[in-house]
Amino acid sequence: MTPLKNDIFIKALLKQPVDRTPIWMMRQAGRYLPEYRQVREQAGSFMSLCMHPELACEVTLQPLRRFNFDAAILFSDILTIPDAMGLGLYFTEGEGPKFKNPVCTVADIEQLPVPDPCTDLRYVVDAVRLIRKNLQGSVPLIGFSGSPWTLATYMVEGGSSKSFQKVKGLMYEQPAAMHLMLDKLAQSVAAYLNAQIEAGAQAVMLFDTWGGILSSEDYIEFSLNYARQVRALLKTENDGQRVPAILFTKGGGLWLEAMADAGYDALGLDWQTDIRQARARVGHRVALQGNMDPVSLYAQPAVIVEKVKTVLEKYGPGSGHVFNLGHGILPDINPDHVKAMVDAVHQYSPAYHQ
Repeated sequence: MTPLKNDIFIKALLKQPVDRTPIWMMRQAGRYLPEYRQVREQAGSFMSLCMHPELACEVTLQPLRRFNFDAAILFSDILTIPDAMGLGLYFTEGEGPKFKNPVCTVADIEQLPVPDPCTDLRYVVDAVRLIRKNLQGSVPLIGFSGSPWTLATYMVEGGSSKSFQKVKGLMYEQPAAMHLMLDKLAQSVAAYLNAQIEAGAQAVMLFDTWGGILSSEDYIEFSLNYARQVRALLKTENDGQRVPAILFTKGGGLWLEAMADAGYDALGLDWQTDIRQARARVGHRVALQGNMDPVSLYAQPAVIVEKVKTVLEKYGPGSGHVFNLGHGILPDINPDHVKAMVDAVHQYSPAYHQ
């Protein structure tokens, strides 16, 4: 495949020297862009957009035409695996994802299949191939999946939740059943990410959106252990190149040391975690990604520049930092404010890499 023209994102994840801090943004392809909204309307539904590789490719590339990001991320959804397991994913306007067939019993768990990504999720694999071809080596492509624990929360709750009482109830009352489910999900996630890597993804990210709802001991047992299992099953090289892996647990700042020992090359940080303290805690074991507050992008550009400078100063000199938000961009952010953030990283980060 075409060699990378800009590889500083990969180098930073591997803690290799770079001349500036790379930047990309979670949900960088999305509703804050008017051109995305046009394609979304053309597709008819969010899932239709995800399931048509040509449209998924188009919206993946859109932010790169506007901003000098150092990576593209596959446009898809974290819940494609449960959908391929037969749970019937759909989206209700204003309410987020829902499943027609949530997991309700131990028998449901026992009957869950491990999907074959090359058949059951072929639309994602085809999108990766098409995006990689269209990038023409300009920047790396990130593949991703939801973590086993996060997928399980949606599958048992049937959608989003505030209390997570169903999934926690299953975890506490029938831990063996929960472990069976998480094991199937870990196998599924690893196979899915490996298929993305084989199709051309040059880095992968595991989104553990709901790991932070757990107690410390439950996080280790039911979330981190399965993220570790996924990592152990992942391809670490493809086409002669290292494929770095990033673990992001929203609300995971309590467990950085344990996360750093899980085998990933980098940890994503939410905006509530102090990046200076995080770097001191993990040492040289992993790179760090993050972690500007997404809501700060509502502020005027001059304020955004100061927020960027603060994150860069707190991380300090040297490689091993990928600039990002502490969670996904919100849908009504002004694109000009994104440009202010990206331009500020380009302007002020070289001083930390001399």
